[in-house]
Amino acid sequence: MTIAFSTEALPQRDRIPYWVDVASKAYFDHGFSAKPANFVGHLSTDQLDPLLLSRCDCGPCEVTRTRRDIAHDGIDDLILCIRLAGRSTFSQADREVVVEPGTLLLQDAGRPMKVDFLEQTASIFVTIPRRLVLARIDNAAATRTLSTSLPTAAVAAEFLATLTSRVHAVEPAVRGRLAGHALDLIALAFATGEGASIGSTPRSTALLRLKSAIEARLSDPSLKPADAADAAGISVRYANDLLSRENFSVERYILHRRLERCRRALEDPLQAHRMIGEIAFGWGFSDLSHFTRRFRSAFGMTPSDCRRRALAPGGS
Repeated sequence: MTIAFSTEALPQRDRIPYWVDVASKAYFDHGFSAKPANFVGHLSTDQLDPLLLSRCDCGPCEVTRTRRDIAHDGIDDLILCIRLAGRSTFSQADREVVVEPGTLLLQDAGRPMKVDFLEQTASIFVTIPRRLVLARIDNAAATRTLSTSLPTAAVAAEFLATLTSRVHAVEPAVRGRLAGHALDLIALAFATGEGASIGSTPRSTALLRLKSAIEARLSDPSLKPADAADAAGISVRYANDLLSRENFSVERYILHRRLERCRRALEDPLQAHRMIGEIAFGWGFSDLSHFTRRFRSAFGMTPSDCRRRALAPGGS
């Protein structure tokens, strides 16, 4: 259900307190300054579990998030901004970037930041739990910018803008799949785009390429660590080193991602007609008993139990 807020009908003296309360609840604790006479804000939000989609239109203002704010609310989500209109500057980790129409900005709510909205702006925001981003994009490269002049960034931006405007009408049975598609498109855009980054390193870039190469061939049962490393342009030894910070080797990471994909399919009502073996083989497993053992070890239940719990009335 879409929830909408606006300052337009409020007296000038009430606009700023109201907006700060609404925006803090939608995103995170922050400091805010603006001239009440010039400020008008509109915000609409819609939950697409596990994502929060929002459209925010606001006048000139300044937003700051400090270490104290972070300690108070404990929020460390990553937030993708798609700028539709207007310019702002964004500062984080001692770097500053200009955000213009056509810019995609991935920002880290778990670190201090400052945003200066220079004029009336319109933006789409996608709030994403950190763990879901880390499965696809390395944390060191979290704060990055892309331009919709890049094809994959344009596709992601158009999909997310359309999804945000129409998600209220989407049937519950397909919402989870749309959220998964949105995450995959975001990861693909940043994996293939030549974006400027804040805090990115050659190591984080290599990890991004490696994860992208693995995702692209997860359904291929012949995929080996050497294949993924070669596609990313690195050695297997370096690939294992990159993933070691997440307690994975390349082989274990491939298995982890395949199991996650299978679990997502098993919990999807639209795939309830598919046999468990069909799903397992479709994501690169070649032996059903091996898949079942690995699935039970990873999730503490059998694939059939997973499906039964997820699809039962009132199941999660």
